[in-house]
Amino acid sequence: MLQTIPRYEIVTVMTFVCFLMLLNWGLEAMKWQRLIQSIEKLSLWKSIESVFCGLTWAIFTPNRLGEYGGRVFFLSPKRRIIGVIAMAVGNIGQLVLTNVFGSIALCVFVYQFKLLNTELFLALSAFASIFCLFFLVLYFNIKWLNRILLSIRWTRKYQRFYKVLARYKKVELSKILLFCLARYVVFSTQYFVMFYWLVPELQATDIVMMVCILFFVQSALPSLDLFDIGIRSMTALFFFKYVTDRNAAVVACTASIWLINIIIPAILGSYFVFKLNFFGNTQRS
Repeated sequence: MLQTIPRYEIVTVMTFVCFLMLLNWGLEAMKWQRLIQSIEKLSLWKSIESVFCGLTWAIFTPNRLGEYGGRVFFLSPKRRIIGVIAMAVGNIGQLVLTNVFGSIALCVFVYQFKLLNTELFLALSAFASIFCLFFLVLYFNIKWLNRILLSIRWTRKYQRFYKVLARYKKVELSKILLFCLARYVVFSTQYFVMFYWLVPELQATDIVMMVCILFFVQSALPSLDLFDIGIRSMTALFFFKYVTDRNAAVVACTASIWLINIIIPAILGSYFVFKLNFFGNTQRS
């Protein structure tokens, strides 16, 4: 397949996709900086370092849990647990968009390929609407979690950690969600470019629909980034079989994005892990 594509075209497309990877994680660094601005001041460069360090830790842990530890080590020790809570707020924002766009795309997919009868489709649409509304309400009222935890006796002694939830007002949460949306557009564009390039017969609307579904399904599946390529490929093949039979191209697109977005940043982040472990110059009092 690639043998028939001019070399300059391959270099141009892959360079552009790699640029989008850097933009994606740069936006995440800006989001992280904003999330913790009321907890600890972090320069943009330090924020970038912590994001890439977290990516290195993430590939070795289930569902990217190590990303929390790798990132908050760039905060002062007494603020690290609070930093985990702040990072969770940002991840919830990203999950909100993944679920909302994914639910809409899944309903369109079911309707387009007539996978359910009218009654079941209406039931699915109603459930998807409630599902999306739940996540939106939860995100914009994240301070409710603070109240719930305060109402539980045995969690009150930890309020110094989770009281940061009450600091996130709707205006601030909206700004954070804009960062999440910008990231969603960027990594969606990566997939779009790759599929449009390698499977040009696909309709643009079909690519967008399938990509949103892929993000949605992948977010719900347990995974380990280091070996996640198999799950990503099987998921992509399952859904893309409705619009194309070019399985090799689908796997190539999925594997390329996995390599560029996950593995390469993790390798880059190992440099910051080395600095963190051996020099300790990220510690502050």
